[in-house]
Amino acid sequence: MALSRGLGFLMLLHLLLCCESLSLPQMEFSIKHTWDSNPVDHDPIRVVFSPGLGGLKMYVYGPFFNDPAAPAGPPSQAFPGLWDYEVVESFFLDSTTENYLEVELCPHGQHLILLLSGVGQAFTQQLPMVFTTTITGDRWFGEALIPWSYFPPNVNKMNSYAIHGSGEKRTYEALYPIPKEEIQEGQKPNFHRLEYFQEFRLQSIMGEDWIQPESDLWLGKP
Repeated sequence: MALSRGLGFLMLLHLLLCCESLSLPQMEFSIKHTWDSNPVDHDPIRVVFSPGLGGLKMYVYGPFFNDPAAPAGPPSQAFPGLWDYEVVESFFLDSTTENYLEVELCPHGQHLILLLSGVGQAFTQQLPMVFTTTITGDRWFGEALIPWSYFPPNVNKMNSYAIHGSGEKRTYEALYPIPKEEIQEGQKPNFHRLEYFQEFRLQSIMGEDWIQPESDLWLGKP
């Protein structure tokens, strides 16, 4: 246990040192609560964003629960319904149009991209992406390159999530959860509650003079 944690820490340290040595800006977030604002009972999953060649780098580091079992699809490939497995997700939103990108990463190596216009209204999914993972004991590390063409124009908000467990032990975690006082009786987790997303600017990573490339994938959307 101690050895695997130590190796995992070294992997994350190597990532952070590489970013610093190359003077690359980055943003790091820790998912510390369940969707309904309870503290998580494990070391929080961490998500790091930094510049990449032709897109945004997304790194994931955290506990590996190995529950549920791995999806049946091959690693590094898109897998439909990945949200039913162990997964970390990040959503990038233009709140003025409700256009948003959903990125799902599984520790076993599968991924899923969804482009949505309107709450929960996916119009494209299972797009290709470069994604690799390493599992070391009870920790995992993932590295993805999200092409700029997948992002809607004018991204201004974001949220990230993590899911693991099976049956009654299924656990849903959120970077920006729903406040306790706003939870209604019988309410279920819903990651498409866009009103709880918080401010996020790609320029904070890429530089204030950076202009997001245009994308044909979003043509015709509001």
